[in-house]
Amino acid sequence: MEPHLPWIHLSQITKGKFHLECRSSISRMPSWGVGYWAWHTPWLILESSSLCIRAYEQLGFRAFGIPGKLAAGFAITLQNIGAMSSYLYIIKSELPTVIKTLSDSDEGSAWYLNGDYLLVMVTILVILPLTLMKNIGYLGYTSGFSLMCMVFFLCAVIYKKFQISCPDSNGYHYDVNVTSLSTKIPSISPLHTNNNSHEDTCSPHYITVSTKTAYTIPILAFAFVCHPEVLPIYTELTNPTKERMQSVANLSVFSMFFMYLLTAIFGYLTFYGRVEDELLHTYPHHDQLILAVRLAVLVAVTLTVPIVHFPVRKAILQMACPDKPFNWLRHALIAVVLLAGICLLVIFVPNIRDIFGFVGSTSAPCLIFIFPAIFYIRNVPMEREPLNSRQKIGAACFGLLGVAFMVMSISLIITDWVAGETGHGGGH
Repeated sequence: MEPHLPWIHLSQITKGKFHLECRSSISRMPSWGVGYWAWHTPWLILESSSLCIRAYEQLGFRAFGIPGKLAAGFAITLQNIGAMSSYLYIIKSELPTVIKTLSDSDEGSAWYLNGDYLLVMVTILVILPLTLMKNIGYLGYTSGFSLMCMVFFLCAVIYKKFQISCPDSNGYHYDVNVTSLSTKIPSISPLHTNNNSHEDTCSPHYITVSTKTAYTIPILAFAFVCHPEVLPIYTELTNPTKERMQSVANLSVFSMFFMYLLTAIFGYLTFYGRVEDELLHTYPHHDQLILAVRLAVLVAVTLTVPIVHFPVRKAILQMACPDKPFNWLRHALIAVVLLAGICLLVIFVPNIRDIFGFVGSTSAPCLIFIFPAIFYIRNVPMEREPLNSRQKIGAACFGLLGVAFMVMSISLIITDWVAGETGHGGGH
């Protein structure tokens, strides 16, 4: 692998969830903790592995045999299917809006404005050919271009913060159903005619608690999962060393963390309490800069799907036929079946937020906290690190933290489902 590509590959995995993290709130300081934990995990993975171990599943096999291998493979598959579903859902929801804006068409029922049709076309014409590539190294340049698209997204969000005043303060009317800012009107919408409307909508709230709070940490964890790709990228480095791979992981996680954080802060400070689950839906649809950002996001997520598909296919092969040589028919069949199944999931599941919450509260804690800690304790020899050593005690605490996080997240989400308060929008 070329020397400038590894951190881009790893950043690409976390960057792909960038759009999902735009339900912004300045109170989302859990991102600091999740970002730190995501940074610490690659160290555990690298310390419990060797250069001959090329996959996360092999760590599980080394620690617990076949059960460990299957558990790791299942978690990776679930996590990345959730990730690919999120990216394809963005294509389904954003591409019709972009085409409608560019064509200035009022034909809402036209086939080329149907998100399901467009999703299938993009999958067949763009995503499938890229997923059929044999080696992930070939996707390095698409990863870099996709990353630049998200940097453009961040710059646009920061710029719009200083261009858009608080809607009420300058007499703008904001319609939460249309999700756009119209021209000035002489009076404020009846929805905000109370005396505290300006204070409520144009002042930051540092702590915000609602029914959506249950989904905050799971989605943050979901967004930072890139750990199954650590070992494949490690083995493809030109001069593979644990120190060099740790530097790649540090750069990737922290660069994405600051992009998440800046987007969340500036997005929230632009619209305050009116920011939507998908930040771009809060801006005017006909704004030329936002239209360019939408196009950039579409390019970014489209080019991310093949990167995320790679570890899913690798996990399936590790579980089903680890010792068999490469076969193009098997390679293509897995790609086609996976993409077809995920497309059907995106088309028929109306609320994608529930998928994010479930995946973020189950597979993400396993991949970030529980498995790396257990693998470290089991795989590092007792002669090198006894069970009562500071490192192994710390790893045990790290794993217990993951278990507590999983139990808490699942409990909150199930409570939300039972209470029937889950949001009805497209979700994160």
